[in-house]
Amino acid sequence: MAAPPALAALGAALLLAAAAQASKYSREANEGLAAAGAKRREAGEFRVVRLNQIWEKAQRLHLSAVKLAELHSDLKIQEKDELSWKKLKAEGLDEDGEKEAKLRRNLNVIMTKYGMNGKKDSQLVDTNYIKDGVESDTLDDPRLEKLWSKAKTSGKFSDEELDKLWREFKHHKEKIREYSILLETVSRTEDIHKNVINPSEENVVKEEILHNKHRELKDKLRSINQGFERLRKVSHQGYDTNSEFEEPRVIDLWDMAKSANFTEKELESFREELKHFEAKIEKHHHYQKQLEISHQKLKHVEGTGDKDHLNRNKEKYAMLEEKTKELGYKVKKHLQDLSSRISQGLQHNEL
Repeated sequence: MAAPPALAALGAALLLAAAAQASKYSREANEGLAAAGAKRREAGEFRVVRLNQIWEKAQRLHLSAVKLAELHSDLKIQEKDELSWKKLKAEGLDEDGEKEAKLRRNLNVIMTKYGMNGKKDSQLVDTNYIKDGVESDTLDDPRLEKLWSKAKTSGKFSDEELDKLWREFKHHKEKIREYSILLETVSRTEDIHKNVINPSEENVVKEEILHNKHRELKDKLRSINQGFERLRKVSHQGYDTNSEFEEPRVIDLWDMAKSANFTEKELESFREELKHFEAKIEKHHHYQKQLEISHQKLKHVEGTGDKDHLNRNKEKYAMLEEKTKELGYKVKKHLQDLSSRISQGLQHNEL
């Protein structure tokens, strides 16, 4: 039986009111996010002076909106680690200086990654996040270029699968680059160490730091070798329809987890956590794309002279920027935690 007209009208009014209220809360949440970002910028983006200086320098570089958001997330992780280290140091728990050395190493990786270490060959060429479906970039490695060329012309991959494979190749390129930066840092430290003539207790401490660096290099090289074998296999055979994960970082973690000293129950639990992690990464990718689109739109609107339209676009851009930074930090923090657990399992295997 149909509802009386008055009752139907009341129901419709209530639905409209609820929708308006939900929209209001969503708008207020977004405005609050953008306002929080503006307030933080006034007070200083980071609690560590050196990181603020790096961030201010980055604002003057021609980095894309997405790259800037990525740098912000990296610096937030660095800030978290530096503040944790200060507490440890105050309690006398970093006597050998190993954690402090790792912090310096990580900061060097960040500076080099974003072209801020003063070396011309490390300067980033800024590219749009979205360009014809994939980033127009080279892989800087003949073996990778050859594999990618074969995969593209093999006919084994759909456009969507090629896009996914390209992300894996790009991820592998970044791993090689970070390994090279770390290797250069270790080599520089070892050169200084060899020039010290008199052995002392301090030099024994330095030996320990170098040993830990070599372990980190070993972990990274293992990951690179496993990753290349995977790329070679996928490029020749195509994607396995039963493949559990799609995101390159998650695939890496899962391959390494299977080699670690985990029980069957621990491995199953880790698998479930990786599914949540992959969903988090996908959400971050979505916001990165929205941020790039918003940035392009903002540049277009700036040329129209329409102030109201410009203000609306600025607000949306600020909200997307904050959300992308926030999700980027969460992804990197989660990756750090998962990698640490695997590293402990791998070390246990070697004992």
